[in-house]
Amino acid sequence: MRSTVEFFVTCPKGLEGLLMDELLAMGAGNAKETVAGISVSGELSLGYRICMWSRLANRVLLVLDRFAVGDAEELYAGAARVDWASHMPADGSLAVDFTGILPGVDNTHFGSLKVKDAVVDALRQADGTRPSVDKINPDLRINVFCRSNEAQLAIDLSGQSLHQRGYRLQQGAAPLKENLAAAILLRAGWPALAAEGAALADPMCGSGTFLIEAALMAADVPPNLNRQHWGFSNWLQHEPEQWQPLLEEAQQRAAAGLARPPLWIRGYEADPRMLQPLRNNIQRAGLSEWVKVYQGELATFAPAPDRGQKGLVVCNPPYGERLGDAASLVYLYQKLGEVLREQCPGWHAAIFTGNPDLGKRMGIRSHKQYSLLNGAIPCKLLLMELIPERFVTGGNPTRNTDRVEPVEAVNNDTPQPVARARPEPAAPVTAARLSESAQMFANRLKKNLKIFRKWARQQDISCYRVYDADMPEFAVAIDLYDGWAHVQEYAAPATISEDKAQARLQDVLITLPETLGIPADHVVLKQRLKQAGKQQYQRMDRRGEFMTVQEGQVKLLVNLTDYLDTGLFLDHRPLRLRIAQEAKGKRFLNLFCYTASATVHAAVGGARKTVSVDLSRTYLDWARRNLSLNGLSDLHELVQADVMEWLENDEGEYDLIFLDPPTFSNSKRLEEVFDIQRDHVHLIDMAMARLAPGGTLYFSNNFRRFRMAASLESGYKVEDISAATLDKDFQRNTKIHRTWRITR
Repeated sequence: MRSTVEFFVTCPKGLEGLLMDELLAMGAGNAKETVAGISVSGELSLGYRICMWSRLANRVLLVLDRFAVGDAEELYAGAARVDWASHMPADGSLAVDFTGILPGVDNTHFGSLKVKDAVVDALRQADGTRPSVDKINPDLRINVFCRSNEAQLAIDLSGQSLHQRGYRLQQGAAPLKENLAAAILLRAGWPALAAEGAALADPMCGSGTFLIEAALMAADVPPNLNRQHWGFSNWLQHEPEQWQPLLEEAQQRAAAGLARPPLWIRGYEADPRMLQPLRNNIQRAGLSEWVKVYQGELATFAPAPDRGQKGLVVCNPPYGERLGDAASLVYLYQKLGEVLREQCPGWHAAIFTGNPDLGKRMGIRSHKQYSLLNGAIPCKLLLMELIPERFVTGGNPTRNTDRVEPVEAVNNDTPQPVARARPEPAAPVTAARLSESAQMFANRLKKNLKIFRKWARQQDISCYRVYDADMPEFAVAIDLYDGWAHVQEYAAPATISEDKAQARLQDVLITLPETLGIPADHVVLKQRLKQAGKQQYQRMDRRGEFMTVQEGQVKLLVNLTDYLDTGLFLDHRPLRLRIAQEAKGKRFLNLFCYTASATVHAAVGGARKTVSVDLSRTYLDWARRNLSLNGLSDLHELVQADVMEWLENDEGEYDLIFLDPPTFSNSKRLEEVFDIQRDHVHLIDMAMARLAPGGTLYFSNNFRRFRMAASLESGYKVEDISAATLDKDFQRNTKIHRTWRITR
């Protein structure tokens, strides 16, 4: 072997500059950057050092020859002129990797075959001895690359790709390659931060690649120290006298680094099934003292060990449709930004995403961005400083243009808005003076507002009912949603003329903006009537505008204009908060889940498992967004199914069940009409069959003529808790719903 040789070191596209710096730091000479690789020269020991220490390379190729090539036969002839007997024995094994473009070579397999034939023919013995092919662990791995009528013939010193460190035998659904993770950490400045004793946290750590690569860097452990087989292990020109000192040096540096006090490196993974494989990966890397991982959702992420300590949050959140609903990811990124701003002040963040537009939803301006590839997916690395000067302020991040398709079924007992009453924001109505009755309405509304506004602040509630037909002549319900008024007009009695009813509605619209202190275009009007037939399914509008509202410890999405209801039944607020208090450590089942607001409360309250069932895809999409808005993962199962049919087939067991069925449903997906009075016994029996010993089922409905079957009261312990499930803003209308607590 000549004293100075040429190496071609390959890497993923986009990492060439980082790899160049790494190789120069190792003493490489004549470095030349090209696409997906760097050409360097040096002694054989340089190739060994790159194999051991490079955190970015894929392969280290020792170039044997370059020659002009025009077709497959010239490729064969060029490969045949190498003295293969000096590289491998005649009875050894080989593998050939071919890439590039060459006339007459239609595919990589044919190119590999021509080179393999040249090597085998050159080494074939008179007694028939010849090399064999071993694609997994060959004695010699040969690499051929053809471009612009030139072939580069090389020996692969690395063997398997260097990104395969050997510690990650078990991994998640979409893992990053180890060298890409290392590149992200280098771009984020982790080595300098680690030298200062900084902390590192990954709120969605998956198989732990960021954590392990960060710890290897911080502890000065070479990434491939534990590799058992190299491409040069059985190569005839391998020089152990150069390799052994380098190996011993690497072992000594690793031992010294791991003996230092470990840095604070932590990972959080929502899926409890991933924890043991994740810990196995960490143990195989020899980093059990350096890296700790915990089960936890983004919603509970609070990494800072010391508020005065610097740190880096590094994260590869989902960004493709394969990993989650695109609309729900908007809210996941919004929650990620909120968590970083609140929990990691003064830290740095490195967010790697294939959807930079989602990154903008975090509300933090990046100071640097890098383009990288994750496989074939173009991605951006967003580097952020978590300081107030970088936080985006202004605007209304809770309103957006995500679209939701029409719902399939609604609860028909509650009066619903008719489709002809467009839910346009109410136009301002000009009037010189209010009528006497309108002034009385304004006075009542002011009085209510004073009472309920103070109460809502004390209860940490941002949406509540402020008026519900308190004065019979003004038969409207008014709900406040963070500076918006959602007005629902009830049908006037037959004794009231349409003109008079319209005049009173005009009085309401005149009064509301000034009385509530909101713009006139923040008043949304719907007329509420009982409906039948196809009317109940008609969509009101197509604005696709959602608002985020606060309820207890959770945030929920509402839509004031597009649907018959807003996505949140305010009267069920106390029951949702009760579920949140009781859910910790329990398995929660939400039947007829609607937008799954109760599920979000249960999950944030610590439920170890949730299953939510509804027939409507629209509601389930909405539910997924609600979960993401609160930093909750897809582990909370959403099932699209008819509840009655699902209960007949489900074999699960649940500690806490919420059953809130419609009064009736005649969805086109169902062969039979569901009727709550007729079907409730069978429904409750099936739900109770899924209730674990000691569990609780909450059953609620808003059919005002509903009567609980005596057979249920004799078979179960049935307690009417309706009064306890009505908050201050709904105590005037105590018949809006009824709720029972049912146990065995």
